[in-house]
Amino acid sequence: MLPDGLRDGLPPDAAHEAEIVTRLLASFARYGYARVAPPLVEFEDTLLDGAAATIANATFRLMDPVSQRMMGVRADMTFQIARIATTRLAKLPRPLRLAYAGQVLRVRGSQLRPEREFRQAGVELIGSAAPTADAEIISLAASALRNAGVSDISVDINLPTLVPNLCRALSIGDSEMGSLRAALDRKDAVAVASFERGAALFARLLEATGPAADALAVLNEMDLPEEAAAERTQLSEVVRLVQTDSPEVMITIDPVEHRGFEYHSGLSFTLFARGVRGEIGRGGRYIAGDAESATGFSLFLDSVLRAVPGPELPMRVFLPHGVKPQAAAGLREKGLIAVAGLMPADDDTLEARRLGCTHIYRGGRAVALDEDQGS
Repeated sequence: MLPDGLRDGLPPDAAHEAEIVTRLLASFARYGYARVAPPLVEFEDTLLDGAAATIANATFRLMDPVSQRMMGVRADMTFQIARIATTRLAKLPRPLRLAYAGQVLRVRGSQLRPEREFRQAGVELIGSAAPTADAEIISLAASALRNAGVSDISVDINLPTLVPNLCRALSIGDSEMGSLRAALDRKDAVAVASFERGAALFARLLEATGPAADALAVLNEMDLPEEAAAERTQLSEVVRLVQTDSPEVMITIDPVEHRGFEYHSGLSFTLFARGVRGEIGRGGRYIAGDAESATGFSLFLDSVLRAVPGPELPMRVFLPHGVKPQAAAGLREKGLIAVAGLMPADDDTLEARRLGCTHIYRGGRAVALDEDQGS
């Protein structure tokens, strides 16, 4: 028995997941993202520094018996990549493109993702605030997912800093803003209309939710303060660039959603695939270190695997006991799986089936079991 939210990876699923990760990393590399591999455990004060404090409640902690300091098991890899970029790789030219893949562990799962341990794969682009950087990240996520076998991809783009910017412009305090954000998250138009300041403006924002063209049409009609208008301009440009580069991706916009984007500092997004429960990835802008603008995404392999075709049964050749090792070596050099019989069997064909093989070695070649007539 394993704790809730943890599981063993069994064949052929474990190998299938590894293959999907390999495809994703290959896609990242083709865009110029170099892989890094941070440790599974770090000292707590480093792991949860700065914006990473937002995941403190999701982080397992343990005492290091050597240093007697508290350590944390990573619940997300984004902040580790940001730490590497702003410390170990601080002198490399910007923008810096980094990729990663690895296991994460969380204190508890969610209703949509009960798993507490799962693998993440993603990228971080550090040192550019240009809309082309946001567009590259979204297009790369879509391209990598397609190469992994995911179809019918959609992206929901959010502006988690838009409402705070509007509240500052309207002199709305933190307490009132908290109630307003809760009403906006619920899409509660009646509650939004009850606020004294900006009710009409925020009610109009609720209408700017849906397919990109419709949402942008509403946003472009609105008279927004300077900072909010700048966010709208950036959003419009990113949508245009993504539609040009990845026209097959369906884009929706929700300018008031911020749940799950608490540490983000600008345009953010969530990735979905048709027929798959929950999100398969998310990303967006944040501040790396003290001041570097960064953006990136994380894909959740447990969800990605639900969006791709299942593993194909590989060609697996059984070599009856006594076949020379050179025969097995020749098959393996061709990329085939060769399983040697360790003891004589009464019926080699039955033994091959028992061991999950699809073929048997007869007369110097691999013969499908359905065609095998015996020796």
